[in-house]
Amino acid sequence: MIKSFLFLAFFFFISVFCHAQAKSVYFELGGPGLASINFDSRFSKGEAGLGGRVGIGGFSVDGDGVVFIPIGLNYIVGKDQRNYFEMGAGVTPVIGTGDAGDFSSTFGHLLFGYRMQPANGGFTFRAFINPVFGKGFFIPYYGGLSFGYKF
Repeated sequence: MIKSFLFLAFFFFISVFCHAQAKSVYFELGGPGLASINFDSRFSKGEAGLGGRVGIGGFSVDGDGVVFIPIGLNYIVGKDQRNYFEMGAGVTPVIGTGDAGDFSSTFGHLLFGYRMQPANGGFTFRAFINPVFGKGFFIPYYGGLSFGYKF
């Protein structure tokens, strides 16, 4: 059931993002997807403003695997058309399989950081603090980096 929901939610977000304006794809190390590939898009015609992201990441060790699906909204502001302050929030469903059994869970995340994103496309970079929280835990000083391409 949860896998079907996540599958439908992933393709819903992709279809919404494909109709938006500025789009980028990036690899993120750290952050809510641990090691993930992400798609990010602005919902307006400008470079700044409201946008969203969806990704997939995870890892596998000795037959046990975990998949992270970070989904979130973000807002970027900046005075030039290259350097931005980014803030956002979202949820990350987690699906695990292995010898110990299958499981699923979710956790929330916030995002505060720097985004370098050229106006006419090209290399992008992000560095951010990414507090994560869930049932019984809160990690305030978690963070990450991402490298990608805006088109």
